[in-house]
Amino acid sequence: MGVYEELVARGLIAQVTDEKEIRDLVNNGKAVFYIGFDPTADSLHVGHFMALCLMKRLQLAGNKPIALIGGGTAMIGDPSGRTDMRQMMTKETIQHNCDCFKEQMSKFIDFSDDKAMMVNNADWLLDLNYVGLLREVGACFSVNNMLRAECYKQRMEKGLSFLEFNYMIMQSYDFYALYQKYGCNMQFGGDDQWSNMLGGTELIRKKLGKDAYAMTINLLLNSEGKKMGKTQKGAVWLDANKTTPFEFYQYWRNVDDADVIKCLKMLTFLPLDQIEEMAQWEGSQLNKAKEILAYELTKMIHGEEEANKAQEGARALFGGGANTDNMPTTEITDDDFTDEGISILDLLIKCNLIPSKGEGKRLIKQGGISLDDEKITDMFHMVGKDAFEKGHVIIKKGKKVFHKVIL
Repeated sequence: MGVYEELVARGLIAQVTDEKEIRDLVNNGKAVFYIGFDPTADSLHVGHFMALCLMKRLQLAGNKPIALIGGGTAMIGDPSGRTDMRQMMTKETIQHNCDCFKEQMSKFIDFSDDKAMMVNNADWLLDLNYVGLLREVGACFSVNNMLRAECYKQRMEKGLSFLEFNYMIMQSYDFYALYQKYGCNMQFGGDDQWSNMLGGTELIRKKLGKDAYAMTINLLLNSEGKKMGKTQKGAVWLDANKTTPFEFYQYWRNVDDADVIKCLKMLTFLPLDQIEEMAQWEGSQLNKAKEILAYELTKMIHGEEEANKAQEGARALFGGGANTDNMPTTEITDDDFTDEGISILDLLIKCNLIPSKGEGKRLIKQGGISLDDEKITDMFHMVGKDAFEKGHVIIKKGKKVFHKVIL
């Protein structure tokens, strides 16, 4: 099985421009491909997982990845999937985020000996002459076709700025520039980027008379059709300082039964026949599959030692053990207490376990909050300092979320 056939079998491919040509290129290690990353934060998150795994799979098959950091386009903002306008960032912030990205990407991609590249589109976009760009590139784009693109349709209702309208042209120019500079013949990206990617292949064809190709990968959606990688606290980050290895492990350990096999196929490097065998598992066996998923992904991001710690910590908790070393932790001080103590609702908010006191009251009413294994039934319950006699308390939310609070 070639790498293209494996991508199909794992359910990764959404759309392709020319299947035969793309299959030949990637299976024979002749693809020089790029995937773009918006440096809008100082860490990659679970939403980037698919792209990183794809880059690794293709590099292992002999193809050359280019990680394109959108330092230039980040100053415009991608309207795809947005109902509001993205905040523009300074050059210094973008550069800092780029540096963080490369460190995380190096866990997936081998950048040594010119096997892969990281480039920043600010290097060519920021030096463009406006009139020159209009003459050279603007004439190649039909406004009618652009407005039919899904990414623009979503923004038209609330107002699409001219700044954002230029995003498709900028992304297309990236492909055009990369083709000329580095022989980049393919672009991969999320399925929501299809219109922008087609713009790039068309620009190369019109300006250079050459063929270039595009392929989109399926977005990581759960069985309800919602994007995976979000929790009440926000995104699931790859940076251990933003999402601890334990929290990262727990996120994958707690995926729905209906999603575990799909995640194993799309995100891990386990053999397909092993995953197909797990697809026959039922009931409690699916918990084993979730453990395998969580362990494999945590090891990939945080290393084997952290994956072992997270797994041991989770097993101890669910097995009634007392190992709290790797549990998410919040520290509070004497200043957080009144004479009566700290209210359970304030404590839950302090630990980022609830978005509001209303949500906390609902959980308590439903019996979803415990403190040191004692169910909290009073929404006005006060936690005194005497509860911290052993130095900490353990909050349990629902069946799967544990949090240690240290005084």
